[in-house]
Amino acid sequence: MNDKKDTTSHKYTNQLINETSPYLLQHAHNPVNWHPWSPKTLQKAKEENKMLLISIGYSACHWCHVMEHESFEDEEVAQLMNDYFIPVKVDREERPDVDQIYMSAIQVMGQNGGWPLNFFATPEGKPFWGGTYFPKAQWKEVLKKVNHEWVNDPKKVEEFATNLTNGVQQSEVIQLKTAPAKFDKSILQQSVTNWKQSFDNKDGGALRENNKFPLPNNYQFLLRYGHLNRDKEVLDHVELTLKKLAFGGIYDQIGGGFSRYSVDKFWKVPHFEKMLYDNAQLVSLYSEAYQYNKNPLYKQIVFETLAFIKRELTAENGAFYSALDADSEGEEGKYYVWKKEDLQEILGNDFKLFADYFNVNSLGFWEHGNYILLRDKKDDEIAKKYNLSIEELSKKIESLKNKLQTTREKRTRPGLDDKSLTSWNALMLKAYVDAYLVFQEQDFLDAALVNTNFIIKHQLKPDGSLFHNYKNRTSNIDGYLEDYSFTTEAFIKLYEATFDEKWLDLSLQLMSYVQQHFYDSASGMFFFTSDIGEQLVARKMEAYDNVIPSSNSSLAKSLFKLGHLYGDETYLKLSSTMLNNMTSSIARYGSGYSNWAMLLLNHTYPYFEIVISGKEAKKKRDELNKYYLPNKLLIGSEKESELPLFKSRWEKDLTDIYVCVNKVCKAPVEKVDEAIQQIEELKSRH
Repeated sequence: MNDKKDTTSHKYTNQLINETSPYLLQHAHNPVNWHPWSPKTLQKAKEENKMLLISIGYSACHWCHVMEHESFEDEEVAQLMNDYFIPVKVDREERPDVDQIYMSAIQVMGQNGGWPLNFFATPEGKPFWGGTYFPKAQWKEVLKKVNHEWVNDPKKVEEFATNLTNGVQQSEVIQLKTAPAKFDKSILQQSVTNWKQSFDNKDGGALRENNKFPLPNNYQFLLRYGHLNRDKEVLDHVELTLKKLAFGGIYDQIGGGFSRYSVDKFWKVPHFEKMLYDNAQLVSLYSEAYQYNKNPLYKQIVFETLAFIKRELTAENGAFYSALDADSEGEEGKYYVWKKEDLQEILGNDFKLFADYFNVNSLGFWEHGNYILLRDKKDDEIAKKYNLSIEELSKKIESLKNKLQTTREKRTRPGLDDKSLTSWNALMLKAYVDAYLVFQEQDFLDAALVNTNFIIKHQLKPDGSLFHNYKNRTSNIDGYLEDYSFTTEAFIKLYEATFDEKWLDLSLQLMSYVQQHFYDSASGMFFFTSDIGEQLVARKMEAYDNVIPSSNSSLAKSLFKLGHLYGDETYLKLSSTMLNNMTSSIARYGSGYSNWAMLLLNHTYPYFEIVISGKEAKKKRDELNKYYLPNKLLIGSEKESELPLFKSRWEKDLTDIYVCVNKVCKAPVEKVDEAIQQIEELKSRH
């Protein structure tokens, strides 16, 4: 994507030329007189008494590109938009606060949301009417009708917009639950019982006819629940889903990494865009799943996906880019799919083996003579057929994949969205740390630390607040709750990987800022936006766990951990209040509140504070991490520490392990297997 502010070779240039967002820059030479979202733009609308036409999308959005080519590049359509409205382009990834308002509005209207999201609003920004993708002919009619309403009956428009805005303000409002918290296993059991009705136990994921999303947070919860509750049905479903995802076309079998979703129920045909946030969470999920059952497929997925992140989504300064487009040369998936004859030419005598392994056959056939590479057989089956050992097959497949990767890199690459978002960077930072803790690969920790340095150097302000975005050495949007919550979670996890308390100090600093500027005492929850800076027509709260976990559930988990680390009852009580507000939602619809449900697991099963004190603390932590203990917090130090759990627990020549639950600790032991035995005894009593 060309970021150069070149106005000489284009017939049109609008005000988006001064933006850094790749998505906005894509539209900088449309004949539409686009404006960026800003108080200045809203003031212009008021002065000219024109409605706002707010068009929201993101750089990897296929239908956003389609509508741009059909309508926004058309001079006749642009003339209508410019004459009647103040057109505003919004990158939903840069301005999730703006996106939330108009997405809520379309849902209040009874429509399904999606992108592109096109909304008409009063000059103050109150939503009036909108929709998603419109074909050109329909879009022209919509422009004329909405303008006619505004010109001929502005009072009616204002009244409707005020009512819709009230609906947006009231939607997803969290009520403070004043009854004492009762965190019981029955809440989780009811949730999972309801959830099981939607399990697709043939193809994995949820029962749907099309458009399956991975939703990694769902499966992280189900893995933990299945393990702690000894629920074989749940564990089998998780294993099936992880295998189907790894074998499917949604996974890039050559270069690693996952696409955003599949357009069918088989995970075969992906919508080929690759998003940082999906891949980050899937690395965390597959790392945890490997820790649970040591399946080598899961390790392969983690290592290949992180190789993809390093190769294609990492900047020189350690920042992570946001996304890769689905399209190249105007065709969706062109970079990723293969013609049979091309594979035969490249692979020669190895084609038959490769075609068997990756289904260059009727199963893998897509369209226009193209094949999507995917798997449906285990390695031992293929190895036996070709009289190879598993090791020989693995080396052969790796060699052929490398050959195709080299060929593929000569193709025109998909567009890169090279902005960096603090929240998504934090998810990827945490993923690297999660992978390091499981696989103990030093490169993973090194990548995490380089990214942390980027966040501290460029995104953390002197007053303790965060920026949301970074591009071309510019950070200019204040952080949202997701930036603080995910960064705090990542820093706490980084402490567990390094036992360096500076990461806890930074976590406390961020949490203090959040409490001061985002907290809502009426609900006991946190707003998505700060109380300083631009105030929109609605101040939203985010509690629903979707493709990305909600910022409130993430924050509640960090408050819980910091409360345990510091013995801070204020933090523990605040986390408990937030979770108590959500228990009925968890019971009713677990899939939409799975991150909250993970926190509930920590209240309904023993939560282990494992304190390791002594010069071999890191070595023993690494030994402990060979065991699957999802409900644990690792606290360690190779020297004396001021953390409360280390009080009177430092001995110069010993490394002791203390297994604690609710501040009550078992007798210290020196060997990891003895600590595991203590944990198992405590679990058996529960």
